[in-house]
Amino acid sequence: MVVIYPSRNLEQSTVYPYRLLLNGEQMHRVYLDELGEIEQLSISLGMMVLTTLSQEAAPAAARSLLERVSQSSNDAQGNRGIIDLITTIMVYRFTQLSRVEVEVMLGLSLQETRVYQEAKAEGEQIGEQRGRQEGRQEAGQTLVLRQLTRRLGELPKASKARIEGLAIEDLENLAEALLDFTTLADLMAWLEGERA
Repeated sequence: MVVIYPSRNLEQSTVYPYRLLLNGEQMHRVYLDELGEIEQLSISLGMMVLTTLSQEAAPAAARSLLERVSQSSNDAQGNRGIIDLITTIMVYRFTQLSRVEVEVMLGLSLQETRVYQEAKAEGEQIGEQRGRQEGRQEAGQTLVLRQLTRRLGELPKASKARIEGLAIEDLENLAEALLDFTTLADLMAWLEGERA
């Protein structure tokens, strides 16, 4: 068993319930700040140490790890995963920086990383939802205007503009209310009631 601590001073002092386990020969403690220079460590140990470095030291260490990954002869997919992990660590360490600033700091294009791809996919999903909502609103406007024109005749431009400015919920209410309209005055009264 291995227990990993960022430093020796963070080791738990109250271990009474676990003393047999923690004091056994099979228990190994690892203190990341005592492993040595990040350049001398394996890439996987280097990534763990990267999570504990100061914000001043982290960028240079991350660039060093990224350079070592790009020079390694591992498969491209494996390298991509390691680059994604390093990038994710840095994005979470530097939340105050923009995507472009993190990209410049690491010397790579975040567009190729999983973090960026996930954020992009989420943004596209939000855009699709907005697009569907806007499409629904436009369809509602068209339908309500068509029904009103058929029921009341040609509508004044000002009334059309007011209807086009209605939210989807208001359009739904108008679609229901217009069944009772017999004159243009009924529509105008309804629109004035919505304004109040």
